Amino acid sequence: MTLKPSSFLASSVSTISGTVSNLNNELLEYVNPEKPTHDHSSVYYQRFFVSKFNLDDRAIEARFSTPILIQDGDTVSVSGYPKSDRFQVLAYTNQTQQVSRHENWIVLGLGALFFLAIAVGLLNSELVAVGALVPKLFLLGFVGVAIYMGYRALLIREAISLLQN
Repeated sequence: MTLKPSSFLASSVSTISGTVSNLNNELLEYVNPEKPTHDHSSVYYQRFFVSKFNLDDRAIEARFSTPILIQDGDTVSVSGYPKSDRFQVLAYTNQTQQVSRHENWIVLGLGALFFLAIAVGLLNSELVAVGALVPKLFLLGFVGVAIYMGYRALLIREAISLLQN
């Protein structure tokens, strides 16, 4: 097992390599509360594929929008961060199957820019200048979402670059 810490984001993102064991795949499905009772279209469902496994002696959890492509006995490198008692995966490379996957950091970055643009537009509104409380709360919320999405995009990008080294 090897562990390489990140240099860009302090020690937030690191890489672990090893052999997969005790693989357990799950599907989390969230239903939009506004879904009509008679419509079973996939538009109203958000699916997350959760894989829990051991990489040598470490507990790993990978949560992606597509199923993770690993099997028991595969040699895998994962990049992510520790979260409670597990290592949360942001990107992975399966050397056995020659597969590499990660979430789309570009979409997160564009989403962050979108929310930041809304916040700037709201900042220039007359209601914020007058001192109304609700627009200030919306402004704070949009800036918070933009910062989170930007930070998450940077984490995923850093995880990808650690796996490529």
